Amino acid sequence: MNDKELKIKRYREENKAAIPGQIVFTGSSLMEMFPTNKLLKEHGDNTIIYNRGIGGFVSGELLKVIDVCATDLKPSKIFINIGTNDLSDSRIPISGLMENYDKIISEIENKLPETEIYLMAYYPVNYEAAAPDMKECLKIRNNEKIRAANIEVKKLAEKHGKYFIDINKNLMDEQSRLKAEYTIEGLHINEDGYRAVYGDIMAYVKESRKEV
Repeated sequence: MNDKELKIKRYREENKAAIPGQIVFTGSSLMEMFPTNKLLKEHGDNTIIYNRGIGGFVSGELLKVIDVCATDLKPSKIFINIGTNDLSDSRIPISGLMENYDKIISEIENKLPETEIYLMAYYPVNYEAAAPDMKECLKIRNNEKIRAANIEVKKLAEKHGKYFIDINKNLMDEQSRLKAEYTIEGLHINEDGYRAVYGDIMAYVKESRKEV
């Protein structure tokens, strides 16, 4: 059993004790690495956020286990950040990613019609601050491609009547790159980076609205 399969198995077990009506974060490593419990504790916040991100996931993998990673929890809100690994693969066009993303949203809508769904803009990267072994990846998954993908995610949100949210402003430098001090190796975000976006994402977690 590989690392992804082990996490799916663990999440499936943990979901049995989950409280319905809470918040779910789901997606790939950029969501899994969000230190939700630590930051909530730092702010004295008792909001329950179930983090069901799985590192290395592409959109098709999340689609296959969207029950474990989202709908089984019966949350009031789901925040999704999926697709950055698709963008890192030159064989997967943005259109292919959006086709899977579309299906993910439809699956959630069918099972949880009352749940609010938030599609997150992809975080920027920083090629100049990248570790040597990340350079090739970031030639493919560059900020131009990320911006193009964000446009398509926004269209997808509009198609389904869901929320598209962009919390990237505090992460970006003057050249719209991920700030060097907020990245681990040019691609992933460190704890301080998540602190920089915490307030913005929590505003969406806390808000109450039913109309887009």
